[in-house]
Amino acid sequence: MKARFTPALFAHAEAVLGQLLRFEHPADAVVSRYFREHRQLGHADRAFVAETVFAVLRRRRSLEARCGEPVTLRRLLLAALAIARGWSQRELAPVLKGNEEEWLAGVKASREEELPPAVRCDVPDWLYVRLEAQYGGDESLLLARAMNQSAPLDLRVNTLKSERDGVLKQLAADGIAADPAPLSPIGIRLRDKPALAKHPLFLDGAFEVQDEGSQLLGYLVEPKRGEMVVDFCAGAGGKTLLLGAMMKNTGRLYAFDVSDKRLTNLKPRLARSGLSNVHPGRIEHERDMKVKRLAGKADRVLVDAPCSGLGTLRRNPDLKWRQDEKSVAELNAKQASILEAAATLVKLGGRLVYATCSLLREENEAIVEAFLAKHEGFVLVPASGVLARHGIALEGDMLRLLPHRHNTDGFFAAVLERKA
Repeated sequence: MKARFTPALFAHAEAVLGQLLRFEHPADAVVSRYFREHRQLGHADRAFVAETVFAVLRRRRSLEARCGEPVTLRRLLLAALAIARGWSQRELAPVLKGNEEEWLAGVKASREEELPPAVRCDVPDWLYVRLEAQYGGDESLLLARAMNQSAPLDLRVNTLKSERDGVLKQLAADGIAADPAPLSPIGIRLRDKPALAKHPLFLDGAFEVQDEGSQLLGYLVEPKRGEMVVDFCAGAGGKTLLLGAMMKNTGRLYAFDVSDKRLTNLKPRLARSGLSNVHPGRIEHERDMKVKRLAGKADRVLVDAPCSGLGTLRRNPDLKWRQDEKSVAELNAKQASILEAAATLVKLGGRLVYATCSLLREENEAIVEAFLAKHEGFVLVPASGVLARHGIALEGDMLRLLPHRHNTDGFFAAVLERKA
């Protein structure tokens, strides 16, 4: 159902965009809070507001360049509706004022290909320089275009409680169009974005919402029954739950994180999952006593390191405007420190997987290469060989997932093993 497009609804979008462009809080949190404060907005109204302001966040630089001076919230929203969302002058008529029709025709007629590459890619200059150096100009443009699309909704089947065909059948019976995910053996890709929070299968823990790329990290860790496994930066626990199910609810799985709030968010998910082998633990920092007690004891350790998150721009387009060179450099120091600490937990013959949802070499390969140069006791295991054991055909010694190639979030992972 489409929202009734009125000046009042447009004013809500303007108010939300004004808050977002201060970049004081993550975009999804700002939008959620606004909707809580304006409960009169129906489902279709909320969808209009969210999709339109996110279109501005995604295409901000090229929209600003095409708007001309002065760049106002109103102009950005009208340009986003016309260019990014493809609305016609007739559809926009209810809110257009004065000579805006003429101005908007000029905006639509302006040629994007005449803009500088970084502006066309809708990224800050510092980020474009890095992407072009890594991927080349043509591929950077393809990558940027893919990043400016909305991400599909992926599910991960909880193999403790269900199997993929059964979940697909039930979803089809409920009128939810879905397909097996192309890469993950336990992934499902939905064709639309239905509300799932009250779906019986979700409430029963038969599936979790999780990007397909994230699911592949579990296959790189490859945990076995009865092992001791550590999820070193567990967050809200999406990958923890996957590892627990792969361990068939046996052994011990530690979920460490520095954030109480994130671990609190894990609790209801853990309850739904049916897992009893997970031991969540808040740590002060990577050298916490809880970490030191496990030195040399873990069969497998996953480090999904804190990173710029630039691989998730389809979901979090504000990140490209919230991060800068300084924040990435600070993250690099933290990533190296966390990997060092996590490595101390790995037993002889054990496995360490380092992962990020970043696109940048300095957060990915550079961290792994520096670690291997310092630690002769660890070797790189080709990721392609590990994944092939599970029927996942991806090339490369390290895992690199990119939205324009794989239709997943941008992910990186390297499999390191400690020599026996």
